[in-house]
Amino acid sequence: MFGLLGNLLTLKEDSLSLHRILKGKIEISSRISADNIFETEGERGKGTLSSIYTPGVAYVSEEIRDHKDLVYEYTSKWNNIAIVCDGTRVLGLGNVGPESALPVMEGKSVLFKTLANVNAFPLCISITDKEDIIRFVRSIEPSFGAINIEDIESPKVLEIVEALQNELTIPVFHDDRHGTAVITLAALINSLRLLNKKTKNVRIVIAGAGSAGYGIFRILLRMGFKSIIVVDKQGAIYEGREPDIEGSDSHNQRNRDNLSPSNNQINPFKKEIALNSNKQKIKGDIVTAIEGADVFIGTSGKGGLLNSKMIKSMNKDPIIFALSNPDPEILPAQAINAGAAIVATGRSDFPNQINNAVVFPAIFRALLDLRIRNLSEDILIAVSKSIADLVDIKHLSKTYIVPKINDPRILPVVTKSVKEYIIKRHDK
Repeated sequence: MFGLLGNLLTLKEDSLSLHRILKGKIEISSRISADNIFETEGERGKGTLSSIYTPGVAYVSEEIRDHKDLVYEYTSKWNNIAIVCDGTRVLGLGNVGPESALPVMEGKSVLFKTLANVNAFPLCISITDKEDIIRFVRSIEPSFGAINIEDIESPKVLEIVEALQNELTIPVFHDDRHGTAVITLAALINSLRLLNKKTKNVRIVIAGAGSAGYGIFRILLRMGFKSIIVVDKQGAIYEGREPDIEGSDSHNQRNRDNLSPSNNQINPFKKEIALNSNKQKIKGDIVTAIEGADVFIGTSGKGGLLNSKMIKSMNKDPIIFALSNPDPEILPAQAINAGAAIVATGRSDFPNQINNAVVFPAIFRALLDLRIRNLSEDILIAVSKSIADLVDIKHLSKTYIVPKINDPRILPVVTKSVKEYIIKRHDK
């Protein structure tokens, strides 16, 4: 215990010290050499100032005015993304505000640049109203080739993403929803392959119906998994549950014209889950839902949610993805001792890290290069399969089900899989 505490203290000191020294992890650099910008005495015409700025840049602006798509050819829009965050749900910290979110988003920007050469701008904003955020993102669209929505509270963030995907002409990617879903599916594909279990036969329990849980549910449903139960704070979600799925009798009349989950009324995302899962209408908490399940996927945010008894109540050789950070729903050693065949977490200090950082840099590279407007579950599934296939059968093991974050094969294989999907779809 002392050793773990000592490591945490050292990590805290090292992190604070590094950030204090750096004073920010990113910066903007010019692609024009300073030696070439200004004219040198006696060498008139050598400088590029008149081309990159006035008067020459006016010709570029006129070209874009007449042919708007040329903005991708003449500016950095083709490689720029915005990371938009209001600081209402950051990591495992909760609502810490935009200033506290900034170092996290800077860290993401570093990963974008390092792993995929994408220019990511952290925009941590001091507005939290759903409609205001939608308007803000809509207003910055001209400068960016894609949008990454990050660490905004659920279900508000799901409404924001849906609205933006319908309104913008550039792709909108929600990392907690889309990124987590992709890497989770990749890990599940390989786990089932390793244990020789079939998709149609397994029963899956997802703990948490927020952004990550909803995204995982959507991709698993599209992938063809038939038996899924999602559990939230009220217990198992099923069609007819009151008040957030169907609404109670006293709420139905006055809520008829306003079903926004932001107003603590019927949650349409949980309604969607209810209509497409838990056909047996199993009721009760996680203890009841997990009995007889083959797979547990935790996005609950509750450390210690599972115990050994629950895992022993599952089917033989259960798969446990305890993804909540920093404290997983159950620690790997405890899960394995209780009979789990494969265990994964969201942490880097345990085997099988299911981390959306494996996914988001490569997906954005593909989105930008192929100029894709809309994401779909089918695109996400294609990416999941390509990432899963990177772990060949010779190396696949109970402690190695997904590639590492810095695996150099991820970037080209993701772009290839997305491109092949688009060509296949076009041919149809």
